[in-house]
Amino acid sequence: MERSREIADFLRTRRAAIAPELTGLPADGRVRRVPGLRRDEVARLAGVSTEYYTRLEQGRAGRPSTEVVQALARALRLDPSEREHLADLLLPAEHAARRAPERPQRVRPGLHLMLETLAHVPAFVLGRRTDVLAANRLAREVLVDFDALPATRRNLARYYLLEPQARERVGDWATIAAETVAMLRLEAGRYPDDRRLAELIGELTLRCPEFPAWWNDHRVLRRTHGAKHYVHPLVGDLHFSYESFQAPGDPDQTLCVYSVEPASATADALRLLAGWSAPTTT
Repeated sequence: MERSREIADFLRTRRAAIAPELTGLPADGRVRRVPGLRRDEVARLAGVSTEYYTRLEQGRAGRPSTEVVQALARALRLDPSEREHLADLLLPAEHAARRAPERPQRVRPGLHLMLETLAHVPAFVLGRRTDVLAANRLAREVLVDFDALPATRRNLARYYLLEPQARERVGDWATIAAETVAMLRLEAGRYPDDRRLAELIGELTLRCPEFPAWWNDHRVLRRTHGAKHYVHPLVGDLHFSYESFQAPGDPDQTLCVYSVEPASATADALRLLAGWSAPTTT
């Protein structure tokens, strides 16, 4: 991806999302031809000149200071994920110069053991690009059996966006799919030279009709916790809370654990699923 274009599009879409009346800036009587803030207004809020901000948005200002990046984040009212992405884009020496290793990611034996210990709820480990590196039995039952897929298809974004089954099984599919695209956008800022990520984005662009619009809105997201709803063909509706944790020793691996309310319909359904999918013993 071209870095200057990424910077321009991200800053433009973020300032377009801000209602001018909420900034406290005095009205100047000029007719607004574009939504959100103008460049000069962002510059005023950030304490920089309009000329400098314009060059920055066009990718022609060189590397700004950390203080300027922080001032822009405040002016644009960025959330933590957006602040991280802005730093990745504008502070290449500290952030965007990372290169994703070409070697496959491996899950430590201890993490594998933890997944099996969490046998009563779905749990899985995500790597770079939302690759599914490991999943316990209930995760494979609730989503899809990633272990049965070819290695190149064991990817959460690819499952959500390209597998017809996902549109039927994932409750509020459009919301979850759009959030997953935002996760990929955050990763693209972190690893701009990741060849496999670029290939995944290219495939999603060609094969998922909704992907280009979601990608081009430049939303970014680091998923940490929330709620999920799935519709399983055998047990029906499943409602989860989820928590995501960075794996110790590897910032590019995330442990995702789904939890359920005790004595809930979902807890009962998971017990049925666990019984049906249990390995046969002799």
